[in-house]
Amino acid sequence: MPAETRSRVRAPFAAALDLPPPFRLVTLREIGDAFAHATSIAEQEGAGTLVHVGRFDLAEFAVVLEPEEPLRTAKRALYAGVCALGDALAAHAPPEKPIAFDWPDAIRVDGGLVGGARLAWPSGADEQEPPAWLVFGAMIRTVAMGETEPGLRPLGAALDEEGFDDLGSGRLVESFARHLMIAIDAWQERGFGEVAKSYLARLAPEPGVRRDLDENGDLLVRRAGKTERRPLLSALAVPSWLDPATGGPRR
Repeated sequence: MPAETRSRVRAPFAAALDLPPPFRLVTLREIGDAFAHATSIAEQEGAGTLVHVGRFDLAEFAVVLEPEEPLRTAKRALYAGVCALGDALAAHAPPEKPIAFDWPDAIRVDGGLVGGARLAWPSGADEQEPPAWLVFGAMIRTVAMGETEPGLRPLGAALDEEGFDDLGSGRLVESFARHLMIAIDAWQERGFGEVAKSYLARLAPEPGVRRDLDENGDLLVRRAGKTERRPLLSALAVPSWLDPATGGPRR
């Protein structure tokens, strides 16, 4: 996406994670909230700021972007981030382990929900003007905690259960950062269609259905000559994958 991440970083990134330019690392303790913290410092710290929470059981992080295009279309950054996260997981997955998305924000490994993403922007931002910032946040369950009996978590999954050996939070975030730069470059050089193609390829297939992403990020579902529009803005209001009681991915 058109985002001036390369020129807006204000300090070199920390050495705790091996992040590519232009990322600047902010690390929080385990009780921190990466998404909330990134949102609170986005205006001050600027693009490329990546907030990471040091947790054992979750990869939790958020990154600040500064798009050049109007908020109405810039919200499609959610799809670029989800694609980057999906590609990062695929790069470390066991052979033939499927990585799939539930529109618009949830991520599954072999059918089990491992987490998802969300997006924030300044309150009251004009849809027709570039926002001062966007924050893309994500959470992936890396380790199953306290649930060893089958059936206790029928809908959820964790990376350790799915054969992602030694893929801890830090390595996943490093891989995500690199894949995000690839997705952003593809958007800038060849248009959003490249991101949309990658994203739509990981939605669960539906026979007789064609799906597209509209200019404003809405999902267009076409079947039998009829088109259903699923608004992105309303879907982002409540993350589908997030359990409000635990603050983590649904189980």
